[in-house]
Amino acid sequence: MLYVVAGYLRRMTVHVCMGMFLLVGMSAGVQAAGPLSLRMYSSLPADENSAHYIWYERFQANLESRVKGAVKVDYFPNAMLGKEADAVQQVRLGAIDMMVSGTSIWATITPEIGVLDLGYLFEDSDQVGRALDGKAGELLSALLVSKGNVKPLGFGYSLGARNVYTRQPIAKPEDLRNVKIRVLPVPNFIATLKAMGAAPIPMPGGEVYSGLQMGVIDGLEHDAPTVLSSKFYEIAKYCTLTQHIYTPIVVVINKAAFDRIPDALKADVLAAATEATEYERQLANTSEAKAFEELKARGLTVTATDRNFFRSAAKPIWTDFSNKYPSTVPVLEAIQAAARK
Repeated sequence: MLYVVAGYLRRMTVHVCMGMFLLVGMSAGVQAAGPLSLRMYSSLPADENSAHYIWYERFQANLESRVKGAVKVDYFPNAMLGKEADAVQQVRLGAIDMMVSGTSIWATITPEIGVLDLGYLFEDSDQVGRALDGKAGELLSALLVSKGNVKPLGFGYSLGARNVYTRQPIAKPEDLRNVKIRVLPVPNFIATLKAMGAAPIPMPGGEVYSGLQMGVIDGLEHDAPTVLSSKFYEIAKYCTLTQHIYTPIVVVINKAAFDRIPDALKADVLAAATEATEYERQLANTSEAKAFEELKARGLTVTATDRNFFRSAAKPIWTDFSNKYPSTVPVLEAIQAAARK
């Protein structure tokens, strides 16, 4: 009898030990898996003069407070993961999880989003926000989902308007004729600068500084904080306040990458992104003036120009674009309605 009981107890001990081993093993497996890590691409430097980095830094802080490290985003600035046009394809395919960029580069996959690049479409950043928080943003987000295979997390502001920066001064609008200006390699940037009289040169952002040095380009167009952080002012010492484009920024995540986020955490991740967008917009409205002050202190000459001259030259592009992409007609209408509020 004692022998039977002892045998039974030995078997129970083995089962309990095996069960504990399995539980410990499962726990170790969960710990080994660790937090979900996502990679985020940016073409700009990681500093306070980058709209991209301002958004990312706030988003990461929000994630820490909301999900306690369960989701982390590794940031790759300065085009460390390749040219921006290539990165868009990588995000669409899922090789890169996330991307923060100007909306313009997504026109290489979703041509309709190029509507936001039409010259003199926006009067200021506030109009950008009103439009993209409403119907225009809804329509464009749906296109990014269907054609780009990405989920937009927010539309932020560039740090001010895009202006023309050149090696030689532009005294009057006609002086811009045939000046070689670097533009993003997307259609409406090219069309806008061409309509303004310049000779647009599509070029990746990482090649702009050397292009200025070697005389491949005579200048560029960008917002003031980016010119400051990228040190383009060291060569392009003259700024003409054309204020021709207010390009929004957009943060996207590959749809499969978003699906990897545990369902219980998705709402917190989205809330973290929404707050980061609001925060970035607030800072954007003061960053331009601050950057111009510093640029002037470093020797940049800033002059006003006849914006109506350029606006009239660029307006026919709106009609051409909407005729080519009829689905953008309601987007244009929503943007113009936002200007009247």
